[in-house]
Amino acid sequence: MNNVHEKRLRAVIVDDEELARQMLRECLSAHRDIEIAAECANGFEAVKAVAELKPDLLFLDIQMPKLDGFEVLELIGTEMAIVFVTAYDEYAIRAFDIHAVDYLLKPFGVQRFEAALQRVRQRLDKRLPAAAELSSSARPPARHAERIVVRDGTRVHIIPVAKLDYAEAQDDYIGLYTEGRTHLKQQTISNLEAVLDPAQFVRIHRSYIVNLEKVTKIEPYSKDNYVVVLNTGIQLPISRSGYARLRGLLDQKPNPSPG
Repeated sequence: MNNVHEKRLRAVIVDDEELARQMLRECLSAHRDIEIAAECANGFEAVKAVAELKPDLLFLDIQMPKLDGFEVLELIGTEMAIVFVTAYDEYAIRAFDIHAVDYLLKPFGVQRFEAALQRVRQRLDKRLPAAAELSSSARPPARHAERIVVRDGTRVHIIPVAKLDYAEAQDDYIGLYTEGRTHLKQQTISNLEAVLDPAQFVRIHRSYIVNLEKVTKIEPYSKDNYVVVLNTGIQLPISRSGYARLRGLLDQKPNPSPG
């Protein structure tokens, strides 16, 4: 017999509606090999529970207060099997784009639930993509990020992109600098660049993305080299291609201060 069927699976249910959680509890009660390790009423609870319990299976609502289901996944990854449970069918393509096992549309019947569990069992022994690229694949085309979610242990920080001063590549992480604080997130700088509004954020260097609204001037640093100065006084290096992009955007502003 396959080892996936022999071991007891640990599941976490995440939904802000008690009735929805009850429905899932009842459906799972017929499966003695699945243990409900936790129930969560919002995304913050989900991030904490998954970090502590390391479940095999996650039943995840999408539209929830504070953090939506896609933001939860961006923080916790997809090392477990994910089954989205939602009343809204417009998220189905996004769900499968990030390799969800199944997508249950409320209200669903027992037969449909059993089909989802069968898919879960078939997928649990396969490696799923890491979370680092979720933020771009889970967002519809032409829609830019309005906030960035960062996990710090079991805590979650939400950074409005308008308050982001700049981002710096640090190996497999990015440093996010905002309001005098620094947050580290496991994500590539190219992936972050892809979800930010190019009219507001510019890649000035292979290691730096800067918020155009935070730029006060460009200053010469040495022969043919420049630095950008932010309103916080921070100076960042600019590559030749980054200089051209930044000057082009600054020249489009009503009163640019390019130095």
